[in-house]
Amino acid sequence: MKTLAKEFDYLIANNLEGVYTIQRGNGWRQVGVPGIGQFVNSTFFDLAGMSQREKTLFFEGAAVQEVVPPSAGAPAAGDGIIVIDLMTTSPLTDEEALAYVVSANMAPSDSKISFEQTIYGRIRVWSVDLDYQSSGYYTLQADNQTGSLKATASDRIYCYRVAFMGADNSNGAHSVYGARYLLRAEAKEEAEYQYLMRLRRSYELQQSYDED
Repeated sequence: MKTLAKEFDYLIANNLEGVYTIQRGNGWRQVGVPGIGQFVNSTFFDLAGMSQREKTLFFEGAAVQEVVPPSAGAPAAGDGIIVIDLMTTSPLTDEEALAYVVSANMAPSDSKISFEQTIYGRIRVWSVDLDYQSSGYYTLQADNQTGSLKATASDRIYCYRVAFMGADNSNGAHSVYGARYLLRAEAKEEAEYQYLMRLRRSYELQQSYDED
């Protein structure tokens, strides 16, 4: 059994009347309509060594570790942030990752991904309320999970962290802190026919947009 880990830097985005700019965030990029608070960061687990040994990866669990909730420099009640964490066997464009907030992996999905391809999926909605406004931290409003932990013969697991910040948020800096993605898995040999079918399926699912 192995525990695989990937880390994401934290994001600080400054809002000025609904126009955001990135103040800090290694690997983060602003996507979509210029100035609107849509941000994506991505990386991947390289499993090529396992696939070369003709083994299938069976997942025992997946998790995201974080330090604190999102925060704001001068929060106002009603400020909102949506954070999406994804680990998939199929690569996504930035636009497809953004689309996960609307249709997730429910068919038909604008994110072009199925339940089978979603190893781990989590959508959380955060907002600032009057009770905790003075703390500077957002309060969790909803937490939904959409992953399958389905075994794969793919040589990569793609990781995406997406943040949406409301255009009506208060002016100033809004932060989504760093995260660590964890996968606990074991590589096992399958019967040759099963492995070849799984390998074929993994290959078919990856014949779309892919960028290192």
